[in-house]
Amino acid sequence: MSITVQQLLKILPNAGQVAGVFAPVLNTAMGRYQIVGAKRIAAFIAQVGHESSQLTHLVENLNYSADALRITWPSRFDAGLASAVARKPEQIANIAYGNRMGNSATGDGWKYRGRGLIQITGKDNYRACGEALGLDLIAHPELLEKPQHACMSAAWFWATSGLNTLADAGKFDAITQRINGGQTGAEERQALYARALKVLA
Repeated sequence: MSITVQQLLKILPNAGQVAGVFAPVLNTAMGRYQIVGAKRIAAFIAQVGHESSQLTHLVENLNYSADALRITWPSRFDAGLASAVARKPEQIANIAYGNRMGNSATGDGWKYRGRGLIQITGKDNYRACGEALGLDLIAHPELLEKPQHACMSAAWFWATSGLNTLADAGKFDAITQRINGGQTGAEERQALYARALKVLA
């Protein structure tokens, strides 16, 4: 079972023109990582659809307000720091992601910010993903902004995180937890999932 451009547009109508680009590379990536059958494909498309604003954003948007910074990373931004760096994505990335996930050099937070359909974040994750896909993502993190690598990195993350098993069991909230670390956007994710199951039935 593969997904057609028409099915993709029914699930993710905002994808528009890029649906034609993504359908074949999604099918290749899903095939490689055993994301097969309606349950797995529906869960995968719903999650990557939410994470990428329906396939339109392949790089993390870090243009946060001061309030959003304090809500998203309360341990990293106090009121003063949040006000000082609000709407400055590069500074935000370097504070939010600095000195963790393998980011050790100055600027690593920005260099290894979230990319791909399920945002690979942090130097350690870029290294592991690059090794799995045969790409030098340490030297060229921007490769994850290309549709074929954006899809393959998401499918790799999905499979290595055991998400096929959760999809088979219908444990969609547990999938969201594993991808997001919480339930951010749960309502939209669920709506996309319900639509995907209907389209793929």
